[in-house]
This record gives sequence, C-alpha cells and structure tokens, in this order.
Amino acid sequence: MTNVLAGPYCCHQLAHMGAEVIKVEMPNSGDLARQLGADPELNQQKMGISFLAQNAGKKSITLNLKHSKGKEILKQLVKTADVLVENFRPGVMGRLGLGYEDLKIENPQLIYCAISGYGADGPMKHLPAYDQIIQGMSGVMSITGAPENAPYRVGYPIADTIGGMTAAFAIASAIAGRPQAGSGCFIDVSMLESTLATMGWVVSNYLIGNKQPVPMGNDNFTASPSGTFQTQDGLLNMAANKQEQFESACQAIDRADLINDERFSTRQARVENRKALTELIEDEFIRKSAVEWEKLLNQAGVPAGRVITVPEALELPQIRQRGLYGEFRNVPGIERDIEVVRTGFKVDGHRPSVNAPPPALGEHTQAILNELGYDPVAQTELQAGGVL
Repeated sequence: MTNVLAGPYCCHQLAHMGAEVIKVEMPNSGDLARQLGADPELNQQKMGISFLAQNAGKKSITLNLKHSKGKEILKQLVKTADVLVENFRPGVMGRLGLGYEDLKIENPQLIYCAISGYGADGPMKHLPAYDQIIQGMSGVMSITGAPENAPYRVGYPIADTIGGMTAAFAIASAIAGRPQAGSGCFIDVSMLESTLATMGWVVSNYLIGNKQPVPMGNDNFTASPSGTFQTQDGLLNMAANKQEQFESACQAIDRADLINDERFSTRQARVENRKALTELIEDEFIRKSAVEWEKLLNQAGVPAGRVITVPEALELPQIRQRGLYGEFRNVPGIERDIEVVRTGFKVDGHRPSVNAPPPALGEHTQAILNELGYDPVAQTELQAGGVL
C-alpha cells in the first residue's frame, strides 16, 4: 500500500528476492508514480517511467479503502500475507480502521511496516514530507556542494531510496526473527532518521569531535589528495588516502619530490595544505587525458576513475557484462520493450530477477479476487459499487 518511491523501492527489493508482492492501489488513479517521468505519453497511460522503474514483478489490485467492502477485501488479503507495507502519513491507516492494531487481529503473525517522513510518533509526525524536504531537514543539503554554492540537493531522491532500503532490511530481519518472536511486529521507518543513520562519519564528527560539518565540494574531508581533479579533457576522481597511495601517485605523475616536501609528507600536513597540493597535481594532470590518468593511477595502485555521465555509466562494459538490467518485451499497457535496473548484488553468481513486467493499474484484480473466492457476479457488483 505504497506510493511514489520509498515504499515501492522497498517492495521492489523484496520482489527480486522472491516475495510475491501485491500492490494495492486506488481505483482510477493508482500510484502517483504512474503519472511521473520523462515520457508524457506513458504518464497519460498511467505507466510513467517513475512507476516502471520500481514495480517490476508486482501484482496490482485496485481497492477503494474508504468503502466497507474494500476494507473487507484488504483484511482477507492480510490474512494471507507475511508483510504489509504502507507509506501514508501516521494515523491515516488507523482512521480507516486498517492500522496495525486492527490488522493484527486478522493475522497475529503480520509484520506491519509503516514508512513516513518523520516516524510514527514525535512532534513532527503529521508533517508532510517528500525527498527534498528530508534532504534539507537531515542536513544532507547543507554539506552538499562547495562552500561558495552550497546547499545543494543530491541529484536523485536519496532520502526516499534510503528509507526504502532501510525498510526492506528491517522487514527481511523481522521475517527471519519471527519464528523466535512467535508473532508479528510493527516496524516504524522514519526517512529522516534513516538518512541521518547513513551519515555516520559526518554526524559522529560533530557528536564526538564537536566538528561542525561543512560543504567541501568534491574534496574528501578525511584525506588529501582525495577528490576531483582537472585533467586535459575532463575531471578525474582520485583517492590517495593512504601514505603508500600518495607516494605511488607522486611517482605516477613524475613528482617524486613531493613525497618528502614537508607540506605534504604526513597525512595531516596534506589535509592542511590541500589547496597547494591540488594545484601541483593538476599542473601535471593537464598533460594527459582523464582516461590515460585513470589507467596509469590504477596500475600504480591508486584508486582513480573518470567523472562520467549517467548514460556513460550505464554503457560501461562492467555494467553490461554483469547483467544489471532486466528487459521486458511488449509490456502490457504500453506495448513497448523496456529495460529497468535490478538489484545491486548477486547471489551465488546470479542476479536476482523477476519474470513479470510492471503491472497495468488493476491488472491482477480479477485473478486475486478469484483466489479469495469472489465469483464473477460478486466482482461485477463490487465494480458497480465503486469498490474496484
């Protein structure tokens, strides 16, 4: 029972790991993501790219949860379910009579996961929250960008994605622990807290070291030379974080004299003299292309990689060879072939995958109601009554 990104991304991960995911959507409109994305035609067909990206392998049923019959059907689904995931504002499901306390009566083993902006309790629990709001409220934007242009938002919905990933991890853990617990549980996922939890170094530098986090552009605040450098034809990321990596980098750029320069001879000295060291390195980097330096530095044991575009990243032989994409041909509802990103891991050498494309709105309503015992006459009456 999720919308747009955090919840759908959570269930996207679980579907690829073998879960049967039934997506409960409002009749006629469905998930808002069905109307979002770069292709207006797909948006009009309620199969927007934002929806296609996160919903492969799921089934779709439409239910009007304000109708008593819709609530009845949902409760029947809950009786068959391991997990319910929702990302309404706290209190909405309770007002519908479908909160955790209501549904655990139907299924005491139910794992109920609620994803919200700020969490199920606290003074901010009722505030609306989207990804950019959480990026700002978590402090992420305050440390993104350079000192002269921060704050900046991260270029994709990072808080939504982290919230969904946190929920999927919590759900998998709850399923694994349920035999010992003997019952289900209520999982309360806060996007704000999930995002802050991923900022461990930055947060701890403040909590433990009383160091105020600041935007540093493309520089690594823990080491130098570690960041983004200008080459002959583009930008290159280099991470010479260890002493031996720094020395190898100096050898690779034919500046072995920098190794014993007192401004750079120790880790702390390099951090304090970052600007001077960066200028000296870029004076050498300008002699070759980013591709050439990437190869030379990696061969020397210094981690390095070009700064490339998203299309260039998707075309990397490494990505293509490892099968990150799932391809679906002639997808119902749009009659197009599509490619979508699968999970970021393999299991025993195989990429988890799903066999079915993202569903059209309500595509599986009839089949699911058949499983629940509703005959064609009953289904027609439900449709006529606005339940489906």
